[in-house]
Amino acid sequence: MHVLILGGTTEARHLAGLLHGTPGLDLTSSLAGRVAGPRLPPGGVRVGGFGGAGAMAAWLREHAVDVLVDATHPFAATISFHAAQAAGAAGIPLLALRRPGWIPVEGDVWHEAGSLARAAELLPGLGRRVFLTTGRTGLAAFAGLDDLWFLVRSVDAPEPPGPARMEVLLDRGPFDLDGERGLLRRHRVDVVVTKDSGGAATAPKLTAAREAGLPVVVVRRPPVPEGVPVAADAGAAARWVAEHLGHDVAPPAGR
Repeated sequence: MHVLILGGTTEARHLAGLLHGTPGLDLTSSLAGRVAGPRLPPGGVRVGGFGGAGAMAAWLREHAVDVLVDATHPFAATISFHAAQAAGAAGIPLLALRRPGWIPVEGDVWHEAGSLARAAELLPGLGRRVFLTTGRTGLAAFAGLDDLWFLVRSVDAPEPPGPARMEVLLDRGPFDLDGERGLLRRHRVDVVVTKDSGGAATAPKLTAAREAGLPVVVVRRPPVPEGVPVAADAGAAARWVAEHLGHDVAPPAGR
């Protein structure tokens, strides 16, 4: 039996760890190749895009994939929709593995936005020194805000165009609360922008912003393709895979 995991996320690596070594299971993880020096999961790995839904469906057939798990980033909408189309064309089951989004708590000052462009529209009324944590792509949405200063944090160098007044901080989570508190103080940040990626690795910035009384612009995540079942964590995804492939290839006890 062959399982293909589309990933690169923490959840994708965790799922690969749960399934790796299962008797009778051939495991492949597919990474987009957009991050230099990615953390590799156990099992087989391919790197690079497929070239669209049709090419992905052909790859699924050629490599006799039995089950497809979309464990990509919650904002990787294009690959998720290609996965849904490819799984349908290849006639195999598909699961979306998505960590739950963040939920505001008492004291949070959140402003929801449906896109990066809308987030940029909100900023002038909220602050002048922006902590931008939406990744290295999409900075063009903020390029026209010349009156604002941006601290841009990403794993790899961001792609131009970007804001005229910008400092880049290359760093990879997980981040701790003390570090995020210090970062906001040192850079005199007065507004934070983030995608609703969910998870604990980057959540401390939300706590630090809440403690400081700072507004946070939260970009809503795109929906999972219609009809695709969703698992909230790697354990649930591993159980789903086991059910679809048969109990004889279920993850070993204790994994």
